[in-house]
Amino acid sequence: MKYIKLAAFTTTLFSCAPLVLAAENGGSAYPDGTDSFLGGAMPPPGTYLVNYNQLYSADKFKNDHPVFNDFKLDTFATVARGIYVSDKTFLGASWGMHAFLIYANADITLGGGQDDKTALGDVIIDPFLLGWHQGDWHVSTGVDFYIPVGSYNKNKLANIGRNYYTIQPIVSATYLNKQGIELTTKWMYDINFENKDTHYQSGNALHVDYIVAKHMGPVAVGLGGYVHRQLEGDSGEGAILGDFKAKAASIGPQVRYQFPKGIAVAAKYQKEFDVENRPEGQKFAVDITIPF
Repeated sequence: MKYIKLAAFTTTLFSCAPLVLAAENGGSAYPDGTDSFLGGAMPPPGTYLVNYNQLYSADKFKNDHPVFNDFKLDTFATVARGIYVSDKTFLGASWGMHAFLIYANADITLGGGQDDKTALGDVIIDPFLLGWHQGDWHVSTGVDFYIPVGSYNKNKLANIGRNYYTIQPIVSATYLNKQGIELTTKWMYDINFENKDTHYQSGNALHVDYIVAKHMGPVAVGLGGYVHRQLEGDSGEGAILGDFKAKAASIGPQVRYQFPKGIAVAAKYQKEFDVENRPEGQKFAVDITIPF
């Protein structure tokens, strides 16, 4: 009975989502730092599969509440992202769509309890992506919808699904000149809905992925990460620790190789810093892009 109560309390604080912690009490629906090389450049018309593989580990949660003194989190996720870009245009932009399917494992220790889970996560869709190209500049925009169909149990510490909807407007931009210098940012704003099982309303947040890179033929090397700022406090009956605003940032080296037939592989490492009300850890990732 003691464990059940602990689980219910800590799940009110947060649930484990794909790749990193979810949005309850200071995370985000999106796994920060995922986008990097050429993130603002919509590819040519065609069909693409992007496979994201990420390993995240943290042994501290940056909050003074005693429940977080005994904290450890390890997650692994593999994500399949299907992208379709049509040959049609709208307002001078290429039109496309994408969808994400997530399979993840989470192993968490907190407040004397331990739990782990391997399951499918929530589905992410966007049926209306737009991408503009002008000289060295590329801009993409869309609205991602997070559909809470993933595995979730409010009495468990480890959850792969989040159990609430998120709407996420996105604007991405890439500058890539003839000398191979790349600057990319992806700006996202989370509009979170209430978790009906925990009566927890995660506050809306702004977060940005970034990379500065140099392309040398098929090879690109860069430095990138993310910045996350929760702009509104958490609320609802389940927000027992108050508004619980979160912030975090990360940075680390990244490398990408483009094979002759269009397949690309990117490897990344990111270390988190400037963290409040979130786990502080590190992430290793390998992304594979396959055109069809």
